[in-house]
Amino acid sequence: MFFDMQYMIFVMLPALVLAGIASMMVKFTFSRYSKVRSYSGLTGSQAAERMLRSNGIFDVKVEETSGFLSDHYDPSQKVLRLSPDVYNSNSLAAVGIACHEAGHALQHASQYVPLVLRTALVPVTNISSMFAFWVVAAGFAFRPLLYVGCAMFAIAFLFSFVTLPVEWDASARAKQHLVSAGIVSPMQEADAGKVLNAAFLTYVAGAVGSLLTLLYYLWRAGIIGGGRDRD
Repeated sequence: MFFDMQYMIFVMLPALVLAGIASMMVKFTFSRYSKVRSYSGLTGSQAAERMLRSNGIFDVKVEETSGFLSDHYDPSQKVLRLSPDVYNSNSLAAVGIACHEAGHALQHASQYVPLVLRTALVPVTNISSMFAFWVVAAGFAFRPLLYVGCAMFAIAFLFSFVTLPVEWDASARAKQHLVSAGIVSPMQEADAGKVLNAAFLTYVAGAVGSLLTLLYYLWRAGIIGGGRDRD
């Protein structure tokens, strides 16, 4: 089996620990600052609308969606979807997350290169995520497939790596707008940034997990480190 104890110890365990820590930080930070009212009193939906309109974007709709922290921007439909805790709340956490998602709409409008690349990678990444493990498994019987599987894991890592500047830039745009538009006071800027920084850690954890997986199978394939496939 290609799921051996080394995989569990050197890949799964670190990835789960990092993801768990990042998730706890997001929930703790969001819970803390969801109790702090933003300076302007605007709700997340109103803050996002203000950020979009003040940047000349009038063709993106802001809608409420279900789920906890399920906020996202859909470039295919030009819709910014906000979870109830963000859409309806005037908290520091809500306006920070809402403006972060609006930042993605600004990236889309300006054809921000990392976002364009990430969007182009979505279809092939989805296929790689679905079949990479199975291709690698077959590769232990038919070696050429092992290299194909490693290439699929490399695509998944590339996607997670490209995601980092996309998310960081969206947060930077949000931080800048939150103060310049008067949504939060200068004294609240640092606290709003803490919410966005905590959320960014989840993407860092995902990228690290993806990298560990790629390195593991490159080692198993003997491409790096002198490893070799074993039963």
